[in-house]
Formats: sequence, structure tokens, C-alpha cells
Amino acid sequence: MRSGDDPPSGDDSTRGGARRWADFGVLAALWAMVFASSSQVMIMAPILPRIHDELGVSPALSGSLISGYAVTLSVFALVTGPISDRVGRRAVLLWGSGAMAVALLLHPFAVDFATLLGVRILAGIAGGVLTGSAVSFVGDHFPYHRRGWANGWVMSGFALGQVVGVPLGTILAARHGFAAAFLLFAAVMATAFVLVLLVVPQPRVERADRPLTLASGLAEYAALLSMRPARGAALVYASMFFAVSNFVVYLPSWAEAELDLDASGVATMFAVGGVASVLFGPTAGKLSDRIGRRPLILVSCLAGALHFATTTVFARGAASAAIMFFLAMVILALRLSPLQALLTALVPDARRGAFMSLVVAVGQIGGGLGAGVAGLLYTEFGYGACTIAAAAAILVTAWLVWHELPEPARDGA
Repeated sequence: MRSGDDPPSGDDSTRGGARRWADFGVLAALWAMVFASSSQVMIMAPILPRIHDELGVSPALSGSLISGYAVTLSVFALVTGPISDRVGRRAVLLWGSGAMAVALLLHPFAVDFATLLGVRILAGIAGGVLTGSAVSFVGDHFPYHRRGWANGWVMSGFALGQVVGVPLGTILAARHGFAAAFLLFAAVMATAFVLVLLVVPQPRVERADRPLTLASGLAEYAALLSMRPARGAALVYASMFFAVSNFVVYLPSWAEAELDLDASGVATMFAVGGVASVLFGPTAGKLSDRIGRRPLILVSCLAGALHFATTTVFARGAASAAIMFFLAMVILALRLSPLQALLTALVPDARRGAFMSLVVAVGQIGGGLGAGVAGLLYTEFGYGACTIAAAAAILVTAWLVWHELPEPARDGA
């Protein structure tokens, strides 16, 4: 193993004003990255009706736009994980944010289903480079007893994407074409690239010294999969993303068809849900620093199952749909930051990149499979069948967390 070349990250006893400003810069860069990368994924659901109209894509095929992105992201996340363990997370964040900005700028050139699928695959490549490394960087830079708090703030970028990014993108897509939304997120991702370049250091953590070969990468993933917590974490992500895809992908289509919401109504619904994430995400992360990660994750999963199964019962109009989506995002906030903080502590520093990439890759496969299943269920049985599938999957997530994921010891402070 070898260490990075930058000054050590330090601990609370040595943190001064300069270090707090450094942490602020790190959080700002990762926040912008999460905002842009998550928004460009989330925007697909509310603008699917626009894509149907502009490019003539059938509802049955539209799920493959999400699946294609997810599968590509999974493959390149697996490639990138061992690389980030060897060269350091900062370099990988630079490559990923730059590539994502370029991929998003290419969306206006999509003129039919095939070209749009190709552009989404390019975005998936960049997403694969970014995804595991962003979460791993939090694990590298912040001590375990502060990772819930840090993850909460970073993931508030995801939340603000719902409050501002997705609604604004939905309105832009309705007025200027679906590609306009992706140009917005390209500008934010370019900002993230500049921030990483200027203010994000390479933390002084142990790096892997294994060679960057196919054989060594496969051996590393085989070793991780031989560890029960690693296998459990991958299955947790797969079942969780399967559930979320079943719930979210066709929610806007159902809301427009059955609840008579227009593009502005769908945008408002996502904005209200994002407010919930902004309000509860950092708080949930900080609370998990105090009481542990697993209790919040389990409560979120059980509440999520009940919520998914009853959405079509209680959502009867614009107001009730917004309330239900708000509650869905509160429940997700209770789970997301604590789960990410927990996972960063399950393996040593020098394996964190490969581990998080493995978990995210398997999770994206679950999400892509969920989107495909949702398409079949929605076409054949309606959105209610999607919500039942989501409820069943999130109960599986709870079972896996209970039986497979240990609660790491706090590192003091």
C-alpha cells in the first residue's frame, strides 16, 4: 500500500479555520457534482412524455433509455473502482466530471431513439467514472463519525436537484425541447469540474499497490465478493434501486394520464419532494452519526414499503400526489445518507473505491432491471402494479440490511 502525496486530512483536534474552509470547498464541489449527475438521471422520468412526442419513442421502449444508462454506468463503475484506489479519487473525479459535461452537451444532437440511446450510454460511461468515486471521497476525507453529516450535505445536491433542477428542467423541456434540460445540467457539471480542479485535494489515505490489469481487477472483485458484508451491501443497493425505479419511472406518466397533471404539475410534485430531502437529508445523516446507521435505514425501508403500496390509494389529485411524493422523499432521506456512511466503513481505505464501485454497479443493474420490469408492469397492468413491486423490493432491502450489514464501531470524537 502507498499513501497520497497531499497533506493529511487530520482530525477534529487539528481542525482550524483553514481546514473548515477546505471542507467547505470539498462539499461544494461534490454537491455540484451530485446535483448535476443526479438531476440528469431524475429528469428522464418527468420528460419521458416529451421524448415520446418529439422522437416518437413508444412507452414500452422508453424504459430502455434508463436501462441502457444504468448498464453502462455499472460496467464503467467496475472499471473505475480499482483505478481510483490506485491513482487517487481526485484524478478520477476530474475525468468523470469533465466527461459528463461533454456527454450532456451532446443531447441536442439526438434526433431519434437510437441516437438518444447512444448519448445516454455516453453519459452512463461518465456516470460510471463518477459514482463510486464521489462516495468514496467522502470516506477518504471525513472521519467516520462525521460521514453521515458530510453525506447529508453532499446528497442535499440530489435534493435540490428535485427542488430546482428537475422542475426547471421539466419546464425547459416543455418549452424548448427535451434537450434543453441537459444543457442546464451540463453547465452545473462544468462548474463542478472547475471546483474539483481548484479546491479538492487528494486525501492522504492508503492507496492500492496492485497492478492495473484486468486480472488484478477481477481478483479484487472476487475477493470483495467473498466477504459477506460486501455481498450484502451489493444486494442491498440492487434491491433498493429496483424498488425506486418501479416507483419513480412511470409516476409522471401515471400522474399525467390518471390525475390530469400537466408538465408544470409534475414539476411541482418533484419540487415538493425535493424540499423534503433538503429539510431531512442532512438531519438524518447527522442523527445517524449519533444513534447508528442501521436503525434509520430499517425504519425507512419499512415505512417505504407501506408508502409505495398505498400511493395509488391516496394520490387522487395534484395536492395529494405532491403530499405522497413529499413523504416518499422524507422516507428516502432517512435511508440514503446513513447507508452511504455505513458502506464507506466496511472495507479498508485502499479497497474503498473498488468496493463502492461494485456496490453501485450492482445497484444500477437492479435499477435498470427495475425500469424494465416497470415498463412491462405499467403497460400490462398499470402503475399500481409498479408500486406493489416497489414495496416488495424495499422489504427485501430491509431484510438484507438486518441480516447482512454490520454496524461499524464509531471512531470516537
